[in-house]
Amino acid sequence: MMKLVGAAIILITTTWIGFELARHLSERSKQLRLLKNGLQTLEAEIMYGHTPLHEASRKISNQLSVPISRLFHQFTHYLTTTETSVKAAWDMSLVDIKHQTALKTTDFEILQQFGETLGRHDRITQQKQILLALSYLEREEEYARENQLRYEKMIKSLSFLSGLLLIILLL
Repeated sequence: MMKLVGAAIILITTTWIGFELARHLSERSKQLRLLKNGLQTLEAEIMYGHTPLHEASRKISNQLSVPISRLFHQFTHYLTTTETSVKAAWDMSLVDIKHQTALKTTDFEILQQFGETLGRHDRITQQKQILLALSYLEREEEYARENQLRYEKMIKSLSFLSGLLLIILLL
């Protein structure tokens, strides 16, 4: 009886781990899509609405879902409550959400490079910087989707099968 309970726990645990890894793959592409939407909205607010950066960021944080909305919320918070530069506020916001997202280091590097130019240029140059960041994020999203399609089913299957293998080896 105890062997059956142990075997069930092993199988459930390994399967759960696989499903969590697969979910992480799908979350990354979703979050990259949200980031792109946020930057496109930021571009529109800057170019056509002539909205101040902190107000545009606040609007974007209300439109997006968690955890990407937290990036813009924290950015607004740092811009309005501290005496820091736009770059420092952006970097602190990225650090705050880093462990809450499924984004990879390359995604954060793109966002940090974008933060280097944020608020430093006129509207036209800022638009070009946003478009550059969007093109990089588009490439990363495409890569994330490919990885998701390629590895999601395999990870789920392997986690279940590795649980079965472990059970067979232990019995």
